[in-house]
Amino acid sequence: MAPCYIPFPDIRKSEMKRLIRSALFVPANNARAIEKAAHLGADMLVLDLEDAVGPDDKDAAREIIAGTLSLWQSSGSLRAVRVNGADTAWGAADLRAASQAEAVILPKVEQVGDLHAARSTLNAYGSSVPLWAMIETPRGVLQSAAIAGATGTGLGGLMAGVNDLALALRCASDQDRMALLPHLAQILCAARANGLYALDGVYNQFRDHEGFRREARQGRALGFDGKTLIHPDQVEPTHDCFQPDPAELERAARIVAAFTDPANAGKGVINLDGDMVERLHLDAARALLSAGSGNDP
Repeated sequence: MAPCYIPFPDIRKSEMKRLIRSALFVPANNARAIEKAAHLGADMLVLDLEDAVGPDDKDAAREIIAGTLSLWQSSGSLRAVRVNGADTAWGAADLRAASQAEAVILPKVEQVGDLHAARSTLNAYGSSVPLWAMIETPRGVLQSAAIAGATGTGLGGLMAGVNDLALALRCASDQDRMALLPHLAQILCAARANGLYALDGVYNQFRDHEGFRREARQGRALGFDGKTLIHPDQVEPTHDCFQPDPAELERAARIVAAFTDPANAGKGVINLDGDMVERLHLDAARALLSAGSGNDP
């Protein structure tokens, strides 16, 4: 009998008070990479059972989930597992094995039903682990608003899957990503409208350090919280690119101080260095200072 659907409380960003700038995918069939990942300081570690593992190794990879989660327990990272899709021979077993993780990453999510199906399966195993949805197909992009807004799924965030998306769109994925920007913006907008984390896609040329920084800065300029990664060397530059710089923090502190000044008590708009600053900017400044210090908002 298929598990029945049980409503699940939403996991929104306001409730998941932690920085997630870096999400490093770690192949489940690479013991050395798994051990090394525990000491990298990534905000999220994702044990990858999907793209990184060939069909003949899927079952063996699943068997190491519990040991890996235990190994990563002291890492300080959010410990996640990317499972195979529900339409594969491994998806259901992957979900069961991943039910003790701190997040489950669902690949190629294209409709709200994909979330509900995974949630129902996890509920049947007594797991309340949050879900994250990878948006990496044209249908997924078109449905991203509905996916992000789905209630009762325990959705925590969206991840842009740029490799599969570019392939499906038959578009260029060059350094400026001009062909992908409208689709990335749509994913980001869906996440922001629903209080979810939003992570930019991977950068494949892991030896191209300057190119990676350029794309990470672009992702931050678009508004993403962070970036998904494929190599340990990408963790530190990601944190640098998605961490507020001193000038931004100084400006934010001055906005907070200006609104705190008794002379501006009750004002909705003030003049700061010739700029009209509203209370919405005050909220943004406080959030920026919180992110810069690593404290909760």
